[in-house]
Amino acid sequence: MQHQGSSWRTAVQATLHCLTGCAIGEVLGMVVGTALGWGNLPTTVLAIVLAFFFGYSFTLYGILKAGLGLGTAVKVALAADTLSIAVMELIDNGVIALWPNAMDAELADLLFWVSLAISLAIAFVVTVPVNKWMIGRGKGHAVVHQHQGHHGHQAHSEHHGH
Repeated sequence: MQHQGSSWRTAVQATLHCLTGCAIGEVLGMVVGTALGWGNLPTTVLAIVLAFFFGYSFTLYGILKAGLGLGTAVKVALAADTLSIAVMELIDNGVIALWPNAMDAELADLLFWVSLAISLAIAFVVTVPVNKWMIGRGKGHAVVHQHQGHHGHQAHSEHHGH
């Protein structure tokens, strides 16, 4: 049986899923850190932690809906998303760190939002081939699809409605 997951379309869907969680975590972390008057390092750490949290949460939701137990679902989510989220966060935060004045931009500054949007777009472009490579080898989101395939087609299609 050929891995349906090895297509670029599936890799893009998996990466959009990752991007959604990362973007929510990044923005929430930046807003909270800035509102609390934290410096760049603790704010960035919070944003990264929240990016992983939301990225895993989206996957967990779909897997749990497919009928897997929490323990198995957590293992599947970790296997499916860790590398994808890590690459996304490395590129996203790396671009922002290297962008002149972006680390010091405030929430009300256009630079804050432009640098965040462009850094996430670059991270998306870099992460799609990583996800394609993993899915093509039966890893990453291919693991999610295997478990959802065994526990109902309805959850599989809902998982792609990100």
